[in-house]
Amino acid sequence: MSKTPFSEIIERYPAERSSILSILEDIQAEYKYLPREALEMVAERLHVKLSEVYQLATFYKAFSLTPKGDYLVKVCLGTACHVGGGPRVLAAMEKALGIRAGETSPDNRFSLEAIRCVGACALGPMVLVNERPYSKMTPMKAEELAGQLKRGEVPITPAAVVVEARPSGPVDLSAVPPAG
Repeated sequence: MSKTPFSEIIERYPAERSSILSILEDIQAEYKYLPREALEMVAERLHVKLSEVYQLATFYKAFSLTPKGDYLVKVCLGTACHVGGGPRVLAAMEKALGIRAGETSPDNRFSLEAIRCVGACALGPMVLVNERPYSKMTPMKAEELAGQLKRGEVPITPAAVVVEARPSGPVDLSAVPPAG
């Protein structure tokens, strides 16, 4: 296999069928989509049919076969966000970015998606920009956020995940009622 931009990612994993999803996740993270050439290389390296790799790439919504913008804007339309005004927030984002949900701007700076529940219902309507959450959105806040994106005031890199340290000693659970 000749060296390509995808080779380094693919070669990090054992040449086993069980590596497919991990490889596709890494390619998606690096390139913002799964190019056909990458899918072909994965199939060749892992000795599986291209149709099997393609089936996985199209089954999971986290994967895209088309390029995404530098800023991936996701507007939650889950029940709580929908009731709280999610569709109006989406409409404001569409107008401000000049693209509709499911599209990428011609300059590849912005992609806009309507998604289902992000699991932060009490904070809705929610917008995620490269996985960075923006809560209690309104159409006006969406327009302001779009302006910040256009001016490059929002980092392109995804938000860091903050994990709190666990207590170093034993945890007192005496105040927790028993299950059932």
